[in-house]
Amino acid sequence: MADLLKNIYNKAFFDQFCDITGTVIKDFDKKDFLKKIYDKEWEQRELKQRMKHIASVLKEFLPANYDKCIAAACKLIAELKKKNIKQSSVELMFFPEIIEQYGIDHLEVSVKGMEFITQITSCEFAIRPFIIKYPKEMMKTMLDWSRHESHHVRRLASEGCRPRLPWAMAIPALKKNPSPIFPILENLKKDSSDFVRRSVANNLNDIAKDHPEKVLEIALRWKGKCDETDWIIKHGSRTLLKKANPDALSLFGLISAKTIAVKNFKIDNCDIALNDDLCFSFELIHKEKEPLKLRIEYCIYYMKANGKQNKKIFKITENMYASDVKHAFKRKQSFRDLTTRKHYRGEHKLSLVINGKEMVSKDFYLSK
Repeated sequence: MADLLKNIYNKAFFDQFCDITGTVIKDFDKKDFLKKIYDKEWEQRELKQRMKHIASVLKEFLPANYDKCIAAACKLIAELKKKNIKQSSVELMFFPEIIEQYGIDHLEVSVKGMEFITQITSCEFAIRPFIIKYPKEMMKTMLDWSRHESHHVRRLASEGCRPRLPWAMAIPALKKNPSPIFPILENLKKDSSDFVRRSVANNLNDIAKDHPEKVLEIALRWKGKCDETDWIIKHGSRTLLKKANPDALSLFGLISAKTIAVKNFKIDNCDIALNDDLCFSFELIHKEKEPLKLRIEYCIYYMKANGKQNKKIFKITENMYASDVKHAFKRKQSFRDLTTRKHYRGEHKLSLVINGKEMVSKDFYLSK
């Protein structure tokens, strides 16, 4: 995915960017800018490295004084938005990079800059060094932002303080003690924006990895208040459910699956090659009279580089199932290498998981 995304910074983008920048930044030299952008390392840089590079080059063409630099950057990004240079917010994420790289000793100006810029492209990565260096000041600011009129700023109040935000630096203090986050999430739990509520759920899911008991306390308190908070706590408990946390399973009505029978569990080909799909099927029969809520998952024990297996859970569905009815399922799992997962030759295992319990399993082999 990153290999494709990095190519958003192409000739068409830079031509339009430079033309607009020339109307905002005095004495902007397009030829010099592009020469510095397309240096000898450009082709080898991945997406985030390209963003950092663009930020450092653009900074050379902005005022040297940091206050004036951020004022000019805000004026420029507003004009870029007005001219609709971007198809998504990703293209302009080098603007927050300027704040992250150069603004750590300029708290007030940087905070105001992020408040403005995040309404156009997210500052969720740029804000994290500031939380680490100025924890009290930043968490107070983000609590204020949780009441902001812009849903983009309200989202940043949650997304920016996620303890384990993917692709970003962790925040060790919030991993150890997430208490400063909770007032922010309380303010946002019934937010009118799904964009914001999803961030609240993801923040809870981050916290659950280190403090499951705290997330379960929140889930118990929020459960049944409204549809929005019910969705948040369910999505925010997904790691707990995948780990078969008994309190989480009970909270969502996922009781013992001892009345479930698994039939005809089959793997089409138990010897697959890299880039193949693992295809499998099975049937479930619920033997009691009353309908039962089932969370149906499968687990793959992947062979790792060290010769040991590591399991990963994949959700199939969660629903109510009637008794004495045969329910058939077919699924496939790709074994193509990804940027986030590399496959290794050797013995693997597939198991079916019903309401947190592994019911049956089969071995299969990946060859290269």
